[in-house]
Amino acid sequence: MKRKIGIIYCSTDGQTKKICEKLSADFKKEQIKTELFSIENFIGHVSEFHTLIIGASIRYGKHNKKIYDFILKNKEQLKGIKTAFFSVNLVARKVDKNTTATNPYLIKFIQDTNWNPDFLEVFAGKLDYKSYSIIDSIMIKLIMKLTDGPTNSKDPIEFTNWEKVNDFGKKISVSFKSNKPTPILHKI
Repeated sequence: MKRKIGIIYCSTDGQTKKICEKLSADFKKEQIKTELFSIENFIGHVSEFHTLIIGASIRYGKHNKKIYDFILKNKEQLKGIKTAFFSVNLVARKVDKNTTATNPYLIKFIQDTNWNPDFLEVFAGKLDYKSYSIIDSIMIKLIMKLTDGPTNSKDPIEFTNWEKVNDFGKKISVSFKSNKPTPILHKI
């Protein structure tokens, strides 16, 4: 039996990668073999993994096309293993948009891909105006203004709830160790 977890991420500004690195480190502490890949560097086969976690960030309201393409290309193979997906976006900083049932980007992604992973989650990202290009900074400030977010921060603001990340990883770890079929926790 395949006894490893694969983690694939698509990160725009690094927060999704940071979340994936945290999950990977936590699994390794539990002596679970884990492999971490950016979507651009994944050359393996989905079937090599007991569980595959995919994390993707949002930019301008969309997940990266490479994530959509990967899921659509591998949809049949994904049905044969346990899967998890999480979205990282700044909208999730809001209490009324930080669950799998209320986050519009996650809901749209699941509808567009017609994919039902075993585990779903949404995490708030990080806001760092200094790291953005001038155009991105202007656009993100406009979006923040429209959504009552911070528009004038000299320091990065990390909205990620790391306890929520830990809980997500624990659910996957328990499922991995139990080796039993995982019920769908939430279908959209």
